[in-house]
Amino acid sequence: MIERHLNFRVDPDNADAFERFMTSEYGPAMARAPGFVRHDLLREADDRSRYLLAFRFGDADSAAAWRTSEVHQALQPALKALHGGMTVQGYDVIA
Repeated sequence: MIERHLNFRVDPDNADAFERFMTSEYGPAMARAPGFVRHDLLREADDRSRYLLAFRFGDADSAAAWRTSEVHQALQPALKALHGGMTVQGYDVIA
């Protein structure tokens, strides 16, 4: 199993729209992808402009298939318009 963490910087003026997009469009689309396990959207307590999207797929191939899927690619322009920067970190789930 693999887990990825996407860290976003979101302008406060875009926070509501970002949260709506992630919970009503991006998250549900990802949840329909083969191999999907779970996702969580977190907002940093000390800096409300920082978000973490943590998600798991059963294996790296499933995660890669999501990342290159037409559905994921179609969501990218809207997502990019709502944040001011993103970093990605990948993990192998041990326990």
